[in-house]
Amino acid sequence: MEVTEQSLDRAERLDARLGLFVTRTPDRALAQARAADTALVRARRAGTPTPPLLGVPCPVKDLTRVAGVPCSLGSAAFAGFVPDVDDGVVTLLREAGTVLLGTTTTPELGLPCYTEPAVAPPARTPWDERRGAGGSSGGAAATVAAGVSPLAHGSDGGGSIRIPASCCGVVGLKPTRGRVSPGPHGVDLGGLAVHGCLARSVADAAALLDVLARPWPGDATVLPAPGTTFLDASRRDPGRLRVGLLLDPVIAADVTVHPACREAAVATAALLADLGHDVVEVGPPFPAQRWEAFAAVWAALAAAAPVPPDREHLLRPLTAWLRERGRAASAVEYLAATAAIQEVSRQVALAWAHVDLVLSPTLADLPAPVGSLRDDDDPASDFAAQTRFTPWTSVWNLTGRPAVSLPLHWHEQDGLLLPVGVMLGAGFGSEEILLALAAELEQARPWRHRYVALASRLTDSAP
Repeated sequence: MEVTEQSLDRAERLDARLGLFVTRTPDRALAQARAADTALVRARRAGTPTPPLLGVPCPVKDLTRVAGVPCSLGSAAFAGFVPDVDDGVVTLLREAGTVLLGTTTTPELGLPCYTEPAVAPPARTPWDERRGAGGSSGGAAATVAAGVSPLAHGSDGGGSIRIPASCCGVVGLKPTRGRVSPGPHGVDLGGLAVHGCLARSVADAAALLDVLARPWPGDATVLPAPGTTFLDASRRDPGRLRVGLLLDPVIAADVTVHPACREAAVATAALLADLGHDVVEVGPPFPAQRWEAFAAVWAALAAAAPVPPDREHLLRPLTAWLRERGRAASAVEYLAATAAIQEVSRQVALAWAHVDLVLSPTLADLPAPVGSLRDDDDPASDFAAQTRFTPWTSVWNLTGRPAVSLPLHWHEQDGLLLPVGVMLGAGFGSEEILLALAAELEQARPWRHRYVALASRLTDSAP
């Protein structure tokens, strides 16, 4: 109960300032915390195990349904929508004993890589409140970084967990396609998006993945379970690995990479070599124009969103533009795009077959100032700016492979230390090796002490 009360108090003091939540659920959280206390007492008396995350605060992203809690999908067009069912991941989180603090801020339909919705204040990175938290799991990442919760649920269709993880200085894990089921009520439409984890440590992200990685009847893809658990995997020696260092942007040719982002990846490569791994340079696995298949499917997904016809006018210009593009594509063009994605996946597998993992910067720039990427007057320019900001992340959505962003590096800007994420991606279904190497890097260059300083600064400046 005490942990939940502290989390709720911190959420109340920091929410409006950092844009953390669309809806907070304090009454539900306190009821769940009381139930967790009771369950803990009973388990100790009976000598029985407790649920794995009993009493741990863990909010849910506003794209995900929680029965009885408003779900706006980050859009004014869905204001007033209250689901009557829990999505599967919410059921799993509840069964694991987590405490729901509320639903975290996301941009409209989760489409942009910045979190500036019409239904809530923009999500800001706690390290510099003039800068955005990234998107689309921006509120979730900021909540974890700010010390409101140690874990948060997120989802990732083009980098939407890893982008805010980099901006907010936390761990962001996108699992393999099919690892976390969209069931029992959702479908794997397009195959790009997957539920995943935001946390302060690799072990915590692994523990959350253990909870979420449960299949539901009717899943199109069911992957083999880990040998033991993903948490165990994060505690193993990864052995000697061959890591590819990718510095050139993949999805856009006209990208200027901030020196700090490049240096973060280069320094991590040097650290990996010091740890005994073999590091070799690799190039982009396909020409930048081949990424257009992703853009085509992304537009189709936007067009498929069930927006009530009488509320279309409430959509943001970027969303409306994407929906128009999606509707303009024929069925044959959509099928060609999905076929191209499968072809790209094969290209990636062949190009990187000689390495176990690939290391790159997570982003091409430091966390972007709020409003600097968004361009309501020119949605095409807005979309292009997003691709330049995130020229590596969507490769792992195209291929379905797992990837993680780690807060290994920091850059001083305007007198403040900003997080600079680095990204590791592995082969399809290879979360265990990915987590093992990520945890080894965390142990070699720990970052937890930075949260202590940040928490103190936020507390001192809170109203």
